[in-house]
Amino acid sequence: MEAPIQPNDDSHDSRSQVQPATAVTPVRRHTSIFVWVRDLTISVSISIFIIFFLYQPVRVEGTSMLPILEDQDRLFINKFVYHVEGIHRGDVVVFQYPRDHTKSYIKRIIALPGDRIRIDHGRVYVNDEQLQETYVPARFTDGRSQPEMEVPGGEYFVMGDHRSISSDSRDFGPVDCALIYGKAAFVYWPFDQAGVIR
Repeated sequence: MEAPIQPNDDSHDSRSQVQPATAVTPVRRHTSIFVWVRDLTISVSISIFIIFFLYQPVRVEGTSMLPILEDQDRLFINKFVYHVEGIHRGDVVVFQYPRDHTKSYIKRIIALPGDRIRIDHGRVYVNDEQLQETYVPARFTDGRSQPEMEVPGGEYFVMGDHRSISSDSRDFGPVDCALIYGKAAFVYWPFDQAGVIR
């Protein structure tokens, strides 16, 4: 029955020629499945690590960060970045609301620890220099003023980009760095507004 596979040569055992081919096939199939499962497991593990330890998806509720963030936007925040670098003026951060830690706010860093900040009819001055806030459109400005204060050590003065409706450090004071748990990285939904947050 094995003649079609093996030339008609009495000096060779036809079974010895057939056995290697028969033995290799299931090993290859088993190896292929193992490699596929291994790669899938590694990919899922990396994805879980990135989502839960590096990035976290959040949903915006409210319009205090217009125009860069709209109500119900979905974005990823980087939870790891501030473990390796400092918080910078202009960063958009997510933090626990100082008066209720069950709530989270998203605002922009305006002044750093030790900075002197004052607001004069909507114009913001940090260390006696007016900030050039290109992220605040004219229609979102307001006329509020605040006397000069020095931001305490370990705290940050935050404000929303939509100044006329934002509840921020002008209302609840500077935010302790321990309450800041992420930097807004990029919007992923809706797709037509997807992009890096600046």
